[in-house]
Amino acid sequence: MQAVEELSSTSGTLPACQALGVARATLYRHRSGSRAALIEQPARRAHPRALGIQEEQAVLAELHSERFVDQAPAAVYAALLDEGRYLCSERTMYRLLAGAHEVRERRDQLRHPAYVKPELLATRANEVWSWDITKLLGTAKWTYFYLYVLLDIFSRYVVGWMVAHRESATLAKKLIQESSIKQAIRPGQLTVHADRGSSMTSKPVALMLADLGVTKTHSRPHVSNDNPFSEAQFKTLKYRPDFPDRFGSIEDARAFCVGFFDWYNNEHYHSGLALLAPVTVHYGETATVLARRREILAAAYAQHPERFVHRAPQPAEPPSAVWINPPKPSDAKRDLQ
Repeated sequence: MQAVEELSSTSGTLPACQALGVARATLYRHRSGSRAALIEQPARRAHPRALGIQEEQAVLAELHSERFVDQAPAAVYAALLDEGRYLCSERTMYRLLAGAHEVRERRDQLRHPAYVKPELLATRANEVWSWDITKLLGTAKWTYFYLYVLLDIFSRYVVGWMVAHRESATLAKKLIQESSIKQAIRPGQLTVHADRGSSMTSKPVALMLADLGVTKTHSRPHVSNDNPFSEAQFKTLKYRPDFPDRFGSIEDARAFCVGFFDWYNNEHYHSGLALLAPVTVHYGETATVLARRREILAAAYAQHPERFVHRAPQPAEPPSAVWINPPKPSDAKRDLQ
C-alpha cells in the first residue's frame, strides 16, 4: 500500500489506483485505519456488574480444583448451588475458561488437511487431458449405463470414450491406455486430470499412468470447479435436442454416443475455441481455417466497407493457453491490494 501512497502523491489517487490495480475504497480504508491508529484510544471502563479480578481468579481456582477439573461448568454451577454457594453464572464460567483458552471441542473430530488447488496449463494439444464418468439412465428405475470420456482441454477434442455397464478401474485403465497409444503420447508429455472417484484414484490406473510416464492430478474433494471441461462437455451432451430421457439398452447408448462424438469433434463450432471445431485445433489446422475466414471477411469489407464502422473485420482466434484454475496475481500485487 505504501507504493500506492507514494504514487498518488505525485499523480493523484485515481491514476495511482488504476496503475497498480488497487480499489480506491481499499486505499481510503487503509488511510482511515492509519489515522485511527495514531489517535490514542481511551481506556475501556469495566462494567459495573463485572466480576473483579480477585473474583475471577476465585472462580478459575474452583474450576481448576481436583474436585471440578473434569466437570462441565453447568455441573460445577449446580453443585455449588446445592452447597449454598454462588460464585457467578454458568455463562460467566464459560467466558472465563474461554479467556484462558481452556474451552474446546471434546469429541475426536476429523481434521481435514488443506488441499492444494490444482493449477494446470495447456498450450498445445495432448498436454493435459481431463476425464470423468457420467451416468446415462437405463430402461428401468435405478438402472444406469456409465459413459467414460477423455477430453483434451486445449482443443476440447474427445480423444477416447466408452459406455459400460459399471464403473470400473480396469475399464478406465484400458480406455486411457488405448487412447494414449492412439494419440502417440510420449513419456513425460501428458498430464491426466480427474476428480476423486474410486476409478480415478484406483491403484491400477495410477500404476498404468506411471508406466506410461503420464502425470496424474486430482480435483479437491467436493469441488466441481476443479474439473470444468469435463463437466461442460457432459452438459453439451445431455442438453442436445435428441438426447433421450432413457436408453433402451447399452447398444442404444453406444449408438447415440457414436453419432454425438462424431458431431462434437468434427462439426461442433465450439464457443471456447473461437467457433472452431475441436478437430481443427487438435490436429493443427487452425491457421488454415483462420486464413480462409480472413479472406472471406476481407472480400465482404471490400464490397461494402460502409457496413463496418470502425475497421475491417477479423476472425476471432482461439486461446493460446488454457488453464484449469489459473494462478492468482503475484504476491507483490496481492500485498498492494
